[in-house]
Amino acid sequence: MSVRSPLARRFSVAKLPDHWFVACRSRALRGQPLGMTLQGTPLVLFRGADGRPGALEDRCPHRNAPLSAGRVRSGQIECAYHGWRYDAGGACRAVPGLPSPHQARASRAAAYACVELDGYVWVYSTPGVEPRRDPFRYPFLEDAGYTTVHRELQVGSTLFAALENTLDVPHTAFLHGGLFRTRRKENDIEVVVRRYADRCEAEFIGEPRPGGIAGRLLAPRGGVVTHFDRFVLPSIAQVEYRLGSASHLVVTTAMTPAADFVTKLFVAATFRLPVPGLLASAFLGPIAGRIFKQDAWILGLQADNVRRFGGERFASTQLDVLGPQIWRLLRKAERGGASSPCEGVEHEHRVRMRV
Repeated sequence: MSVRSPLARRFSVAKLPDHWFVACRSRALRGQPLGMTLQGTPLVLFRGADGRPGALEDRCPHRNAPLSAGRVRSGQIECAYHGWRYDAGGACRAVPGLPSPHQARASRAAAYACVELDGYVWVYSTPGVEPRRDPFRYPFLEDAGYTTVHRELQVGSTLFAALENTLDVPHTAFLHGGLFRTRRKENDIEVVVRRYADRCEAEFIGEPRPGGIAGRLLAPRGGVVTHFDRFVLPSIAQVEYRLGSASHLVVTTAMTPAADFVTKLFVAATFRLPVPGLLASAFLGPIAGRIFKQDAWILGLQADNVRRFGGERFASTQLDVLGPQIWRLLRKAERGGASSPCEGVEHEHRVRMRV
């Protein structure tokens, strides 16, 4: 009988309580209920009488029918089975057939804090809790000097794998070669890695303009870019490039773990470039779409292979600059719930990288 190594049974899955996650774009939530899943829990979203979004566990306390199969009436969600109605706080407001609503005394539906911000609907991951802080804010959305392109996609991977992929530089010359970075020319640069209480970042010092179509659009005349990759708890991945005052690109991705191996990505690529915003969007949109498809493809293969072998077994080097820091923060958040923002650096180190 063979004995499997404990390492082979590992899956990098973290369940994060007391944090905000994007549920959907604001425009996706209209007059009908919208079902979604957050960390394996089915939820239903709907708009109340005042237009504000609400989120409940997607089952009626009466007979467990999915509330997402019902409809919205007068700002309350009505179960398709017996017509019981609930408000955004989970209180039962009507039981058809009873002479008086006050005679219902029905169980409340589990309610989750829900807000609308920056064109997105956010849901708090712990029910029945009043959040102590606001969701993450996408930068520059209201700045008239910037253009923003929004994208949504789903990948068949863990939250951790999707975060690491988004903030991993070495893979771009291989998986995205010709689109973003190439292997034709290599340059030695320094990377400063910093970890804070609720985030981590990598600052790439002395990096020349990336090769590929996207790099040429960012900096047509070349030059050295200011480049930061960042992770912010619970699930924000951000890549920032700046070249002087003319070119500035910030790609912010809010990730929502629908299940252990299903992660939804809500991307906002915000930029100011030497070319008109509409023209840049026309070029960047297809390029970004191709890059996202390539990442989704490799992440799906990675997850399938992990399951095929019964677990993960990683071999890392100093080039994996943010992966270990992201996993440390995720595990800390999983054990301790919410982390308060802190300006002080908890850890810093430097590595050399060839790009």
